[in-house]
Amino acid sequence: MQPIYLPWLGYFELMENCDTFVYFDDVEFVKKTFQRRNKIKTKQGELLLTVPVFSKNKLDQRINETCINYGIKWRKKHFNSIKMNYCKAPYYNNYIGEIKNFYDQNYTYLPELDIKLIELLKKMIGIKTKTISSSQLKVNGKKDERIVNICKKLKAKILYDASGAKELLDKSYFKQNNIELVFQSYKHPTYKQQWGDFISYLSVLDLLMNEGPNTLEIIKSGVSSQD
Repeated sequence: MQPIYLPWLGYFELMENCDTFVYFDDVEFVKKTFQRRNKIKTKQGELLLTVPVFSKNKLDQRINETCINYGIKWRKKHFNSIKMNYCKAPYYNNYIGEIKNFYDQNYTYLPELDIKLIELLKKMIGIKTKTISSSQLKVNGKKDERIVNICKKLKAKILYDASGAKELLDKSYFKQNNIELVFQSYKHPTYKQQWGDFISYLSVLDLLMNEGPNTLEIIKSGVSSQD
């Protein structure tokens, strides 16, 4: 999976249910995606937090080549948004110290920031899965070939992927290479939330702040089946 900013629940379900989770960090950067933004809940509804980056006139830029723009004062804004909107959540004090420490640091590249934050959230949730970045594996190939080569390098016989990959991957090619494809089927669970009607597909941070130690079980409860 590509490293994304403040991921949603389903991202961590994928991570929990595999032996090795690969951050696909050396593929194309796409500006208007969750690679650099995500949502939290406020009294007014959803709030989108976006990390500014340098990407203008940079064709075929990869995620791990994408630099964060600190000319825009985003870190304080993001942290204060989290602080203001979750300060009355039941488990706010359990997590806010480490979150503040994260936002006090400088990260040059976008995936450096994303992965550091994902690893922090992973620890808070209680997920123990081994993680590695695709850029560390030094694997060649394009599209499906490259994914197969990553699986082979890690001696993986099963690829567990998001449901959206079902229409993108060539199932016959994976079968030829003795790799079974399993796709996530996730029904977003509900949980205790602040302020009005339940909103789904927020950052997992919302779940952590509201449910604390119940977070992992709630994440796992969203799996309806695997295809």
